[in-house]
Amino acid sequence: MLSSAEVGTLITALGCGIGREEFNIAKLRYHRIIIMTDADVDGSHIRTLLLTFFYRQMPELIENGYIYIAQPPLYKLKKGKQERYVKDDAELNVHLLSNALDGAELHVNTSAPPLSGQALEALTTQHMQVMQTLKRIARRMPYDVLEKMITMPGIDDSNMRDGQKMTEWFGELNERLKTDTARLTSYEITMEQAADDWTAKIEALRHGITNSFEIDGEFFESGEYKSIKLLGEELDGLLSDDAYIQRGDKQQAISSFKECVNWLLEEAKKGQHIQRYKGLGEMNPEQLWETTLDAAQRTLLQVQIEDAIGADEIFTTLMGDQVEPRREFIESNALNTSNLDV
Repeated sequence: MLSSAEVGTLITALGCGIGREEFNIAKLRYHRIIIMTDADVDGSHIRTLLLTFFYRQMPELIENGYIYIAQPPLYKLKKGKQERYVKDDAELNVHLLSNALDGAELHVNTSAPPLSGQALEALTTQHMQVMQTLKRIARRMPYDVLEKMITMPGIDDSNMRDGQKMTEWFGELNERLKTDTARLTSYEITMEQAADDWTAKIEALRHGITNSFEIDGEFFESGEYKSIKLLGEELDGLLSDDAYIQRGDKQQAISSFKECVNWLLEEAKKGQHIQRYKGLGEMNPEQLWETTLDAAQRTLLQVQIEDAIGADEIFTTLMGDQVEPRREFIESNALNTSNLDV
């Protein structure tokens, strides 16, 4: 990396040298160094490389708070003459859902008053927040298993400490996962019990590759599970067989609240042009200034030393000389990959 012409230009521009013998922070020409990369996977790779470089060669720049990361938008939305820039998928869904809820009514059955307005907005927002939580922790346990937990009876402290009850609970979860034949991954859950403790072991098989995960009582004490449990309690028994969602003169029969949210999002996309930026080069100069460069408008993230350490660990794992850590990383994260650039 140090032999790169671009890195050499960067070192010259900063003026402080590199390495223990040559680095002199007093000669640093700039005290706000902004890493600006594309908002896609390739940009993330480049950002990791640069953070690793600063951490290994100029750690004082990070320790003094001189390194920042620009936040270019991932999407541009256009409806008529109105334009809006959106940072990521989560913000896109929030914006779309806000539009979709205008005039929307959820009929939980054909006779009850419909759910609409603030009540429907609160429930859809709660649902989307939990879905984001599941995506975040899916590195530790399969997303499918976490999502299915929403439909399961909630676990409290008394149940969690009863090994027999937890065995029955995971047995029911195992059966519900098996009945969902649309999934590409098959699961098998077994329980291991000690004198005063238990561990649920999950085997996930996909495309001939098996990955193993473990869940113990600590997970059920976490804020993540409490949000799953709370959403499950809100949705339990909410929808009848004749439930449907309506927006204007359109309506759609639904069997789950997830179907309701997905339908609303698809309806909100109609009439809007959604442009996904693959790179900063796709923006014209005015757009680039407005979204990423203008000091009055832009958003910057200040890099902390923990961020750089994490980047260095990823770089070492994926680009280092040791094959085994790289193989383990790929195998353990294979099931969690949703967007893969090849």
